[in-house]
Amino acid sequence: MDAFTTLTAVAVPFDFVNVDTDRIIPARFLHKPRGPEYASLLFHDVRFDEDGHERADFILNQPAFRSARILVANDNFGCGSSREHAVWSLAAYGIRAVIAPSFGDIFFNNCFKVGVLPVVVAPETGVALRRQLHAMPGATVTVDLETQFVTAPDGTVIPFAVDPFRRRGLLRGQDEIALTLEHAPAIAAFERRRLAEEPWLTR
Repeated sequence: MDAFTTLTAVAVPFDFVNVDTDRIIPARFLHKPRGPEYASLLFHDVRFDEDGHERADFILNQPAFRSARILVANDNFGCGSSREHAVWSLAAYGIRAVIAPSFGDIFFNNCFKVGVLPVVVAPETGVALRRQLHAMPGATVTVDLETQFVTAPDGTVIPFAVDPFRRRGLLRGQDEIALTLEHAPAIAAFERRRLAEEPWLTR
């Protein structure tokens, strides 16, 4: 996955609360293999009408927000089922960071596996960020994982916390498998030593 260090990009305000993973990507698309096509499946049923035409009132279809790479969401974003496809669709669209007061637990964990940074902020901070983005469509936000600060359009600097292990993985662009493989020589040495000490294990 691509490393995440500092991202300055257009941010889109998403005001709905309790956005579940079925809203992010409908269940009928889950049979599709992961790939670029997932970009068109993001928020499919609220982004497009029954004929496949864009809904003009949906915020990601508005010109100022089409290039958004940061989503500023409301409470309990990504709740519901455990489907990792929800994060796949965000990443395929180009969203690299989601800022919200709270997340569905499984969605939150899946973000780190795909290279999307979930940032938890205080509810009042989320409200202020979304208000600025509505007032200044197309405004940018900076998310700096190295310093762990978000910079709002008005220059306000907002600190955030992130688990050190997950932070290291994102900064290096390594998922859990890649991080484990860093220790492959030590794992192999352990297996050789164990086999020598306990040869009966292979009988």
